[in-house]
Amino acid sequence: MSQLDDHPTVKQFYKGGGANSPAGSLIKKESAWLRQLCLDAGADDVGFVEVNRPEISDQKDEILSVFPPARTLISFACRMNRENIRTPARSVANLEFHHTTDEVNEVARNIVQKMEAEGIRAMNGGAAGFPMEADLWGGKMWILSHKPIAVAAGIGQMGIHRNVIHPKFGNFILLGTVLIDTELETYSQPIDYNPCLSCKLCVAACPTGAIGADGHFDFSACYTHNYREFMGGFTDWVGKIVESKTVKDYRKKMSDAETVSMWQSLSFGANYKAAYCIAVCPAGEDVISPFLTHRKEFVGSVLKPLQEKSETIYVVPGSDAEEYALKRFPNKKVKTVAKGLSGQTSIGGFLRGLPLVFQRGRAKGLEATYHWTFTGREERKATVIIRNQEIQIEEGHQGAADIQVTVESDTWLRLLRKETHIVWALIRRKLRIRGSPKLLLAFGRCFPS
Repeated sequence: MSQLDDHPTVKQFYKGGGANSPAGSLIKKESAWLRQLCLDAGADDVGFVEVNRPEISDQKDEILSVFPPARTLISFACRMNRENIRTPARSVANLEFHHTTDEVNEVARNIVQKMEAEGIRAMNGGAAGFPMEADLWGGKMWILSHKPIAVAAGIGQMGIHRNVIHPKFGNFILLGTVLIDTELETYSQPIDYNPCLSCKLCVAACPTGAIGADGHFDFSACYTHNYREFMGGFTDWVGKIVESKTVKDYRKKMSDAETVSMWQSLSFGANYKAAYCIAVCPAGEDVISPFLTHRKEFVGSVLKPLQEKSETIYVVPGSDAEEYALKRFPNKKVKTVAKGLSGQTSIGGFLRGLPLVFQRGRAKGLEATYHWTFTGREERKATVIIRNQEIQIEEGHQGAADIQVTVESDTWLRLLRKETHIVWALIRRKLRIRGSPKLLLAFGRCFPS
């Protein structure tokens, strides 16, 4: 140890009184000081949430798994330029999304840098914009969810379109989060009203019917179209290349414009196909004026161009979105593609994803309780209840089953990826059912792929 004590770095540490400096977690900082620091770092608004806040309790374990000393979550927002998002020109809108996303990540990095200079341990809570833990594909690919944290921090409230609406800036914001090891003297609270006007313009603008007028949200419809050139859509595109025997065969599946668009996404950042729900939202003090004062002109200049735009809408065959798009937007081309959430690699991912891909329109009239038993590599029991066009997932076998399904887990995952056939699985007794086979077929219709 004498050699260590003689090291210049160690000597400098003791010379500076480092041994007597309190760790960040042992002191409390003023929230006003931290707020100004975050604004100076480039944030347009900021709020603070303690790691033990009940609203984010479902995220606590994962937060602590990536940053064990976390005591406080800094939630912040950066504004987007509204007209850039509203235009039907996707290139302009996507540039705005990409640049603001970069800005959010840069602000988070600036805050972390300033925290370190203050002797406070800090970490960027996760990339803005989209899940980036790619090795977890098929499962939960993100470290934390920025939106619930932003709501708890008083940045805004969730609108009917599932975007956070800031009381002043509206939904033209992107969110970031920074984790620090220090407690604050005071914390932020959620705002006491929802800026969402329930005007339903987002419902009218959505090309896939993902946003229901009754508040229902079809995640699969949104993900399949808007994120066509992101993760799942990209793997589907690769699959189309691989399965094509010739260039001519490939061009039957993908137009040249689609291929070029994919090149654009790979070169300059993935293209959002719509995000029209954000474009038309009139909520927010800085945003609402043209909607209140010239509503007809607002609808005509913002909503109509998006509705009337000639474009391709991507939907899963047999989905609620396909039926909606064909009926509601005859001026647009509707193209069926593989479900962007295909390729599950675990039973846990399959069960977690069921509510996200559930098609309530296809579940009309179905009232059944399914007991699932997965055997083999991933043993698990689960109950799936479909009733009143709603789905409920429970661990274990609960209540009386209308049908019991026992399946070897790897076989089920191959069935989902269409790598084997259900008849083969039944003959080999990899899949066994007790109850009416019609119920299993009805189950499949609720989750088209």
